[in-house]
Amino acid sequence: MVSPARRREAANYLVRRFQISERRACQLVELNRSTKRYRAITSEAEGEIVAAMNALAAKHPRWGYRSITKLMRDQGFAVNPKRIERLWRQEGHRLAPRRLKESGQKAIGVGENSSRNRPALRPNHVWTYDFVSTRVRRGGKIRILNVLDEFTRVSLGSAVSRSIGANGVITHLEKLFESHGKPREIRSDNGREFIASTLIEWLKERGVEAVFIEKASPQQNPFIERFNGTMRRDLLNLEEFDTVTEAQVLVNNFNDEYNHERPHRALNMMTPHEFAQSYKLVGK
Repeated sequence: MVSPARRREAANYLVRRFQISERRACQLVELNRSTKRYRAITSEAEGEIVAAMNALAAKHPRWGYRSITKLMRDQGFAVNPKRIERLWRQEGHRLAPRRLKESGQKAIGVGENSSRNRPALRPNHVWTYDFVSTRVRRGGKIRILNVLDEFTRVSLGSAVSRSIGANGVITHLEKLFESHGKPREIRSDNGREFIASTLIEWLKERGVEAVFIEKASPQQNPFIERFNGTMRRDLLNLEEFDTVTEAQVLVNNFNDEYNHERPHRALNMMTPHEFAQSYKLVGK
């Protein structure tokens, strides 16, 4: 079923393209003329609803409009799910996971590539990377690519951008290889950026093996999942970003604090930086 808004667009196109009358264009697309001339009026109250909805969507990026509707009702907004669904679509929020286009390669991970079966034995043995997403204050999604050394738990660096594809991953890794050296392996899920042939070949040329966990098994890649969860809890859920640049600065500050100030229970309450330095000192 074609929506009235789409029919209005079609009628306007026919009038412009073929110089026909509005009456004839409406007949062709089966649209009432009064419906074509309708212009939605946004009230101040609806503006407040949209602002509150966007704020909740940014705080809970993995929640759907039904859950957001419940939170808004708890905040005192008299709204129903249908209204929030309309505004949710209007603001460009995702209603359900979108099917990804074929990238030329399907999921290739196996359970044998989990961190339990192929553990990191020393610094720069195994790196791990993954994406975490958030939004800027005025709307619009941004992606954060986090890279972690599995043995030391050191956050090696994060890239923040509106969009990061396979080439963006390569650009980020080039910088990290220059400053930290190269790992022997790098573990990830089956995200289309990570399984792209261009990235896999680029890593192979540099002597780095791309290791993929089993599809839909984040527990097989726990170190980066834990790091992303910590970043979500301690930064992304607390801060609002106006620009991508501001987000990059705050993410860098978070990484510095994580590496140099935050004790890690798995490291005997040392920070990742302290653990990495102690490993060098004992000459292991």
